[in-house]
Amino acid sequence: MPRRLILFAAPVLVAAVVLLTTPPVVAQWLKYPTAGAPRARNGKLDTTAAAPRTREGKPDFSGLWLTGDGLPCEQQTLGQEFLVCGAELPISKYGINMGIGMPGGLPYQPWAAQQVKYETEQNSKDDPHAKCLPDTFVRLYGLPHMQKFVQSPGLLVMLDELNAGYRQIFIDGRPLPIDPQPSWQGYSSARWEGATLVVDSIGFRDDLWLDIVGSPLTGAAKVRERIRRPDYGHLEIEVTVDDPKAYTKPWTVTMKQVLVVDTELVDEICLENEKSTQRMLGK
Repeated sequence: MPRRLILFAAPVLVAAVVLLTTPPVVAQWLKYPTAGAPRARNGKLDTTAAAPRTREGKPDFSGLWLTGDGLPCEQQTLGQEFLVCGAELPISKYGINMGIGMPGGLPYQPWAAQQVKYETEQNSKDDPHAKCLPDTFVRLYGLPHMQKFVQSPGLLVMLDELNAGYRQIFIDGRPLPIDPQPSWQGYSSARWEGATLVVDSIGFRDDLWLDIVGSPLTGAAKVRERIRRPDYGHLEIEVTVDDPKAYTKPWTVTMKQVLVVDTELVDEICLENEKSTQRMLGK
């Protein structure tokens, strides 16, 4: 049985559902205690404890993270006849619609607005995520899948549980490449501004989605993240997308992550026994 099962019951987001079937996980570290985590008297994680620091005095983002913007299981949201139910791992409101908190939504270019309209009408049948393709990092922050951050002085690595994906953020002063080969995660170089890691990324593919409704990210995009760890149990990631090919102006969202302890990553390979795409026919 898989560790998690996310059930979507609604026409608009059928394609968001990827039924994940994984091998038995008896031998994996699903209940192994996290060493050094601050605990309250009842043994639960003290999420408000001070954020850990590296030897260099910088915030240490290392840990296992999951969206902190999850939708309640019992709540109908976004004005759609759609119920999200994730008993273990939630999906973020931004994972469904990246512009949900913005007056008027995202500032789409006409073709992008048409794409979102079409994909919504067609139950998001063309969603790359539903077809088991990689997700770019902006979308990953809102999906119901864990990520493990591993930080060293010159590098922050993000390991995605889904499909064993990864991303590298270099903190060694290197410039961004001039003519990069387009990629799923782009190319990321960062610098510290006090306790905030400022990450600039370019070099994306031209066919990426940021959410279930089909908000695009193109090869023209520049993405800036400002990552903070205000306490032990939380991350705040301010994301600014400047993509003139897809949007009429830059836009910003702040996404939250919560620390997960006493467990580990497990194999979660979407294509293993995948059966859903053959049923994604749209209207």
